[in-house]
Amino acid sequence: MAGARVVVGTSSWTDPGFVEEWYPPGLPARERLAWYAERFEAVEVNATHYAIPAVATVENWARQTPPGFSFDVKLHKLLSRHRAELKDLPPALRDRAETDARGRVLLSPALEDAVLDASLAAFAPLERAGKLATLLVQLTPAFKPGDHELAELDRLVARAAPRPVAIELRHRGWLEGDRREATLDWYERHGVVFVCVDGPEGSAPTIVPNLDVVTHPRLAYLRAHGRNARGYMTGRSVAERFDHDYAEGELRELHGRSERLAQDAEEVRVMFNNNNRDFAPKAAQRMRELLGQTVAE
Repeated sequence: MAGARVVVGTSSWTDPGFVEEWYPPGLPARERLAWYAERFEAVEVNATHYAIPAVATVENWARQTPPGFSFDVKLHKLLSRHRAELKDLPPALRDRAETDARGRVLLSPALEDAVLDASLAAFAPLERAGKLATLLVQLTPAFKPGDHELAELDRLVARAAPRPVAIELRHRGWLEGDRREATLDWYERHGVVFVCVDGPEGSAPTIVPNLDVVTHPRLAYLRAHGRNARGYMTGRSVAERFDHDYAEGELRELHGRSERLAQDAEEVRVMFNNNNRDFAPKAAQRMRELLGQTVAE
């Protein structure tokens, strides 16, 4: 689409690699987001995957960032079907939750509604400031065809509307064979943003094909995880799993992918998740240069 906007950022601004190798030495933690926002137009919030933040915290994010800056906020891990314990829920919701024999919270429709409502209330300051771009759902790899159906997410998507929901699949079975068409049809029918990925090649169930498709009338989304297959499959930490320093040729490939997505979307969001050392911000800055965007030093 002519004139489509490509927005580039990273998956978090608080990872240890940022603190140790990218931010100026001695920069106080309270000033990091503002410094980041001088260099990028968007960021993913990873901390919200683990806990719903206080409204005051989110208000601070809105204040620290300039007009036009935007956030893709990960929804709580219970909503993305990851394992969660009572301590992961807001205190006000713990008495309403049931657990299994291992202490894992059992997701019910009522609890799903309550966690989403609490999340939306917390994110309201970003929404009022016009800075909430998407609600990002990074599904667990255990959410796989045969054991689950995408229709299980209908309630979440409908309740979040009209806010865009971007969903990243983490099991390749959704995109293999005849199932691919049905999967993409579900995204399109529900107006869900399909999260395209850049990751390692392979046939393992948790390695999702690098498929580029636009399923939302306005938005496209590309998350760059790096191409370290060994780290992706065997790494025990985020730094190990996404330990990849994108080479120039690889970044040019990503640039081409983003421009092709821009032919069918009004806005393309490209987020670098190769979060080891300073790999993500360096790659994101170079991507902005390839796009002809001004990059602050």
